[in-house]
Amino acid sequence: MSSTALPFPDRIELTGEGLVLRDWTEADLAATPDLFDHPDIAYWTPIVSPFDEAAARARLDRDRQLRAEGTAVLLAITVDGGAPLGEVMLRRAPEGTELGYAVGPAHRGQGLAARAVRVMAAYAFEQLGVERVILELEAENAASVAVATGAGFSLLDVPLIKGEEKGRSYALQTWGRILP
Repeated sequence: MSSTALPFPDRIELTGEGLVLRDWTEADLAATPDLFDHPDIAYWTPIVSPFDEAAARARLDRDRQLRAEGTAVLLAITVDGGAPLGEVMLRRAPEGTELGYAVGPAHRGQGLAARAVRVMAAYAFEQLGVERVILELEAENAASVAVATGAGFSLLDVPLIKGEEKGRSYALQTWGRILP
């Protein structure tokens, strides 16, 4: 965490756009394999695959560590504070405040990711005082491009971020949204 970044609160619950974004809990562990153990998520995200309850436990522990360090916050996407339907992430990084998301296959097509990204961006602008948030995604991921545009992001004229993960090469575009 940079010396100027404030720590994240111990508890976060954000509401808006018909959603409640809340902290992950122990009670969510059994539900997360149905959300994250899917070929699309394995392909497009750094989430481990296969994703079972042990992976869920490791992810929850890592989430809590990242929050304590002031590096990242991962919140469950819900419509009522109950069952998780996906996840939205805010990460402080040298290149900027990055948002990320994943929605379980059974819950896609409802605009959950775009709405969650807009709520998390509002939190970043209003509560954290950032002036710009970014998304990093592959141009071939049509669903993520739709989320980016639907959440009010524009493609930035910056170099691609190239790398390799899970045995495949990727090139990420950077999309940005500035303080309204």
